[in-house]
Amino acid sequence: MNFVQTAPPGHATMADVAELAGVSLKSVSRVINNEPHVSPRLRDKVEAAISALNYVPDTAARSLAGARSFTIGVLFDNPSPNYTMKVQSGVYRACVEHQHHLRIDNLDSLAGTAGLESQLAALLRNGRTDGFVLTPPLSDNPQVLDFLERHRVRYSRIAPVLDPGRSPAVLIDDEAAAAQIAQMFWDRGHRRFGLINGQPSHGAAITRRRGFIGRLRALDPDAIVNETEGGFTFEGGIAAGRDLMSARRYPTAIFAANDDSAAGAIVACFQLGYNVPRDVSICGFDDSWVAKSVWPYLTTVHQPIEDMAHAAAVQLLDRALAVDTNPQVSLRFALIERDSVADAP
Repeated sequence: MNFVQTAPPGHATMADVAELAGVSLKSVSRVINNEPHVSPRLRDKVEAAISALNYVPDTAARSLAGARSFTIGVLFDNPSPNYTMKVQSGVYRACVEHQHHLRIDNLDSLAGTAGLESQLAALLRNGRTDGFVLTPPLSDNPQVLDFLERHRVRYSRIAPVLDPGRSPAVLIDDEAAAAQIAQMFWDRGHRRFGLINGQPSHGAAITRRRGFIGRLRALDPDAIVNETEGGFTFEGGIAAGRDLMSARRYPTAIFAANDDSAAGAIVACFQLGYNVPRDVSICGFDDSWVAKSVWPYLTTVHQPIEDMAHAAAVQLLDRALAVDTNPQVSLRFALIERDSVADAP
């Protein structure tokens, strides 16, 4: 369906779109707001008119005209800048596609019950938001989920572990990915292993540990696995790496629960005089930009963080999901083998 442009770019109104498409203002609003139960024929007519007129929806006017703010938020409590940057990029892409604004907030989930409640109350008090994308570990924080539900605020979650069917969610199989890392180490002849865990409050840290150790125990019930915590940070990875490599029988293969702590472990090994991967192999998780910012380049699990964030935001923006049964979207992961892993010495 083709229309001849009848208004200067950027100056068309919703009424112009309705007139050109031959439909009501309400019909144009339903298409623009991505509401459910819009026929393909109606959507095509309105979108053709929008394109012909170069119509740009006014989110402020749309907000004043109804109960929606046309803004969604992302809530973080994550120490990894690499992870947060990718999440922001994915959610922002969804906002652009759906003519919404993006709001970013940080919560301190370790502030205690009263402190977290105060942060959440301020969040709602200081700005209208149509809903939130929750990132780990907030995705599994019962107080956050209860608060949002009590105030009837919609949310979707990235990588929840606890009660996954409670809300729309996007995830990968962290346990299977970590098991694949354990199998890779085993197949390359390693028999002494180190594990740098993430934050205990982070659900993915638990599932990655379970997958890694579970596969090793299946291969050999007596497999040696030394564990320490890196907190998902570069500095934590250095401390954890020094701890593991200072043992008399140090591991020949280390799995760090994210790339930041894996990069720190590489630094610790070189500080102590060990060569990676000649003396010890190291694998991370996420495939963030840091994986190719260290030397040797880091073997890691590619987790499609940006696509996960985009999908979670689309779940939030799709009004049809308001009557759906909390869909769970599982995306694929891939083990990316680079230079930080070699055969056992």
